[in-house]
Amino acid sequence: MTKISGHTKIVGIIGDPVQHSRSPQMHNAAIAERKLDYIYVPFHVRSGELREAIEGFKALNVLGVNVTIPHKRAVMSILDDASREATLIGAANTLIFCDGKVYGDNTDAQGFLQAMAEEGIDVPVGGSAVVLGAGGAARAVVVALALSGLNLITIANRTEWKANQLEKELAPTSETAISVVDLASSQLNAAIHSADLLVNTTSVGMKDTDQLLIDLDSLSPDTTVYEIVYTSPETPLLRIAREKGCQTIGGIGMLVHQGAIAFEKWIGIVPNVETMRIALEQALYPKEL
Repeated sequence: MTKISGHTKIVGIIGDPVQHSRSPQMHNAAIAERKLDYIYVPFHVRSGELREAIEGFKALNVLGVNVTIPHKRAVMSILDDASREATLIGAANTLIFCDGKVYGDNTDAQGFLQAMAEEGIDVPVGGSAVVLGAGGAARAVVVALALSGLNLITIANRTEWKANQLEKELAPTSETAISVVDLASSQLNAAIHSADLLVNTTSVGMKDTDQLLIDLDSLSPDTTVYEIVYTSPETPLLRIAREKGCQTIGGIGMLVHQGAIAFEKWIGIVPNVETMRIALEQALYPKEL
């Protein structure tokens, strides 16, 4: 347990709600291992009080905070400056306070890519990917993949207008072609069958009883399946993908790596990713361990 004093530096996370976040366990484990005089604190910030909270953090000399639902997009209008990733994604998940200003970044895209690299899997440059969903996580994934040199990204969503909006906003940012299909269409099956990478960014899979969004017959053993849902160590999609011989990546890696990137930006020290992962797994899966 960190000994709190007047010298202890504060970082944290804001959200509404924020009680469910496991980021405090993950970050505080890394802080304790390094014997740093820091503490990571969850802050419950209501939507109508976001600007006031940001000003308060400046006044209190908070070094930085992570940002979770529902503030990731709303905070963009409050920033003094933002990274390219945050600007392209249209959302910030990491804030850095310095000299009375607030800088916004989004570590989800890099966290997504680093989790792939950790598994020894390269982005299929010149290949194709299918992304299920068109929400905030999908934006981060599409930006990460588009900036990595894919030829084609197919976005599949139940509400096509949302996917079309995402395609319209992101298409001018790279030479990667972006197409949109309905989740129920036969076009999706064809796209998945020929894809090098399939990424689920929806909440489907958080429960073992969730029905898969894809036709299993469309899944090829040559496709890498990436599941960003992390509430279970093995979702139905990952289990079936493994049975089909696919390489698979679970969501906890992205969560750990995006947190580690934020940690380094605030503190200037690279944390032990494995320590963060163990703390996160202990918090998320106590019955499995």
